[in-house]
Amino acid sequence: MNDFTIKDLENLSGIKAHTIRIWEQRYSLLKPKRTETNIRYYSSEELKTILNIALLNRYGYKISHIDRMKKEEVREKILSLSQIQAQQERVINEMIQHTVDMQIENIEEVLDTYILSRGIERTITQIIFPFLERIGILWHTNHINPAQEHLITNIIRQKLIVGIESMSGKGLSKKSILLFLPEGEHHELGLLFIYYLLKSRGVKVIYVGANVPVKDVEFVTKFKKPDYLYTHLTSVAHNFHFDKFLANIHSRVADIPIIISGQVTQHYKKKLPHNIQFKRSLTEVTEYIASL
Repeated sequence: MNDFTIKDLENLSGIKAHTIRIWEQRYSLLKPKRTETNIRYYSSEELKTILNIALLNRYGYKISHIDRMKKEEVREKILSLSQIQAQQERVINEMIQHTVDMQIENIEEVLDTYILSRGIERTITQIIFPFLERIGILWHTNHINPAQEHLITNIIRQKLIVGIESMSGKGLSKKSILLFLPEGEHHELGLLFIYYLLKSRGVKVIYVGANVPVKDVEFVTKFKKPDYLYTHLTSVAHNFHFDKFLANIHSRVADIPIIISGQVTQHYKKKLPHNIQFKRSLTEVTEYIASL
């Protein structure tokens, strides 16, 4: 079983920690335990509860009404939500809950069902990537066991590769882009998602992979001459020095635009080398790819 902080609940549910504390005081939905230093922590069951509460509350149910519902009624109300966005959020919540419970077969079943009804592209954009953005928070803070991460990663990686292989790669763009992850970064799913988006729009992709030394990126760049370099940083090693990486990649590949997305870019405020750009959101990423 996993224990979660109130910040984990906030990040995964979208409900502010302050609001969660108020709900604890007024209603019987959540009963966190406390550490010896009086810090709240929550069980996996309470994580599931807050995900369900947040979904119903977001789509019109008052918290006082939800508090009076039995578990079966909560489940029925969630399944009855007809808004497309609500249905997508329900599926993502199910995947988070299955991840916490190590129900790997259920995750694959959820994905296969969605792929069958909506297709691989919608599954990737509507379910897989939003799921990765939310569950990645737990991976980043070590609140998901590495074994859970590996199991989930392998399932999603398979789905992404199927999606990539299903694309013809033919399109109007004549651009080429080299995708890589630097040394210390092994979280490949975000980059595979970028690969899928690029290939689906006809951009030629040179996929170097994860944990690649900058000198090797330089070597491939000189040989293949791509128009752009792209890396997506999810959760790099503790000894990864972002400033040094930026200086190193800039010095070795100074004449080609380098695009960087992912969590590491979120709070970086220093001036960037002239050939490096950040894409800090999925919207910015998709707009950039559409412009190629």
